[in-house]
Amino acid sequence: MWLLAYIPGFAKSLTIGRHFAFNNVAPRQNMDRLARKDIKPELLAKLKRMEGAHANGLENFPVWAAAVVVANLAGVDPRTLNVASGLYIFLRAIYNYIYITQKSEGQAGIRSLVWTFSTAIPLFLMIKGAMLVQERGNSVV
Repeated sequence: MWLLAYIPGFAKSLTIGRHFAFNNVAPRQNMDRLARKDIKPELLAKLKRMEGAHANGLENFPVWAAAVVVANLAGVDPRTLNVASGLYIFLRAIYNYIYITQKSEGQAGIRSLVWTFSTAIPLFLMIKGAMLVQERGNSVV
């Protein structure tokens, strides 16, 4: 999951480097610099979507990490945890792809739906873990 959060950021940097000079001294200013250049609006929009997908992955990672820790500490069945993890990673990969390539409101709606389903997985793991802890009389260890 951590790697999936960074792939759009790496892709953005590579794309900037392929079309323009990447400013590694002030990398966070590359997008502002490109917006002032003669750049195709489609390419600039795609770069901004890459940046958005990267930011969204970083925003979602702490929730995912906490859910995995809670599920492990609570003793959630490893198969359940593995299936949930695989599905979450798969949905996040699909989310990144849709986010970066979307060009219509319909595609944006599908992206939001994928985000909703992916976000439900860590919540499911936290609730499942909490229920197991409650069944054992609040003893986590």
